Amino acid sequence: MKDLRIVFMGTPDFAVGILDAIYKNNYNVVAVITAPDRPAGRGQKIKYSAVKEYALEKKLPILQPTNLKDEQFLEELRNYNANLNVVVAFRMLPEVVWKMPELGTFNLHASLLPDYRGAAPINWAIINGETTTGVSTFFIDEKIDTGAIILKKETSIGHNENAGELHDRLMHLGADTVIETLDLIKQENVTTTIQPQEETKTAYKLNKDNTKIDFTKEGNQIHNLIRGLSPYPTAWCTLIDNDNEWNVKIYEAKYEEDAHNLPIGKLVSSKKEIKIAVKNGFINILRLQLPGKKPMMANDLLNGVTFSDNAKAI
Repeated sequence: MKDLRIVFMGTPDFAVGILDAIYKNNYNVVAVITAPDRPAGRGQKIKYSAVKEYALEKKLPILQPTNLKDEQFLEELRNYNANLNVVVAFRMLPEVVWKMPELGTFNLHASLLPDYRGAAPINWAIINGETTTGVSTFFIDEKIDTGAIILKKETSIGHNENAGELHDRLMHLGADTVIETLDLIKQENVTTTIQPQEETKTAYKLNKDNTKIDFTKEGNQIHNLIRGLSPYPTAWCTLIDNDNEWNVKIYEAKYEEDAHNLPIGKLVSSKKEIKIAVKNGFINILRLQLPGKKPMMANDLLNGVTFSDNAKAI
C-alpha cells in the first residue's frame, strides 16, 4: 500500500470537479499547479483560474509558473516531495516535471483514447456525430495524449446534447475514474494498455475558421457543429440583409427535414422563428447572439427585428 503525496495540475472548471473529488476522498494533495493570473474582461481585472479559486478556498498550496522549466519553480516543486502528479486540462509538461515523482504522472483526458487526442475532445466528438465517448486515464510520456492507458470509462451522447451538457457529465465520470485510478496506484495494482500510435480521430484546436457554419453541408452536420460548440466557443455565421451585415453566434438550433426549392442560406422568418435553408430542409435557429447584444431566443429577437425577403446567411 502506497502513501500518496499528490501534486495536482489543472486550470478550468473541468479540472475543479476532479480536484474536488480527490480532496473529498481524503487523498493528500500537497500542492496545486495552475495557470498564472490574467487580466480579463473590459476592465482588465486580474482573474484567477477556476482551480486557483478552489485551492484558495481549501487552503491548498498554489504554484503558478509561467515557465515549467524554470529552475526556481522546479526546486520548489521538488521540495513538496510528491510521489505522484495528477494532470487534468493543463498544458504540455516538460520531461523534467512528468518524470519527477516516483510513481509518475497521469492525465485524465475527456475521450476514449486513442480517439480525439488534442485540445477539444468534447467538442469534436459531438461535431463528428459520435454517439459514444468517455474518459481515459493514462501515464504521460513525451508526446501528447499517447501514454499507456490505465482506465477507460464510456458513456453515450444524446442526440441533442450540447458540449456544455456533455462537459458536466464527463467531469463527474472523470472524477470517479480518477479516484479509481488513485485507488489502483495506492494498492500497487495498476496494469496499463499501450495505445496504438497511428493517427485516429483528432480533437483539433478550435478557431474562427473551424467554428464557422457552412450552410452547404448536410443539415445534421450543421446541427452537430452548433451543439458541439455550445455554449463555448459557439458556432457562428454572417447574416446579410440588404446593406446590413452581422456576425452572429448560434447557441441552439434544430434541423428540420423539408423539401424546398430555396437557395442555400436563404433566411426565412416569421414573427416567431428564424430558419436558414439548407439541403433537404432548414436549420431552425432557436437561440442566438447579435454583436453587442446578449444571447437571446429567436422569438425575442423577432419582437424588435424584422428581416427582409433578401436576408441570407453565409
